[in-house]
Amino acid sequence: MLQCLWCASSRRCVPYPVRRILPSADLCELRSARWGVCWVNFEALIIAMSVVGGMILVMLVVCCCCCCKKKSKKQVSVGCSQFSQRVPKVRAEMKSRHDEIRRKYGLFKEENPYAKFEN
Repeated sequence: MLQCLWCASSRRCVPYPVRRILPSADLCELRSARWGVCWVNFEALIIAMSVVGGMILVMLVVCCCCCCKKKSKKQVSVGCSQFSQRVPKVRAEMKSRHDEIRRKYGLFKEENPYAKFEN
């Protein structure tokens, strides 16, 4: 039954051309061709399969984009938290290096030993 191609315009059942996906126009017009059972219009079947295939592709692309977006957000948030934890340590190291350089060249502002004593 599925090997039969019903042509509604000529009202005859012909063997389905297995070598070709679409039946040739001289065998039967595409809008008159019915595949397998008489109510499955070949043209409508092609359109429906195209729509379903397109929807599946769109869903796959959307899922991939969502997964990549979540993954990148997770990496950014982890990186930000590590960075924010490291900032005070880096600042303290830089301050100590700068203080050493200031001491070396006599630029460090220490308390003036000659300042007035307030009692």
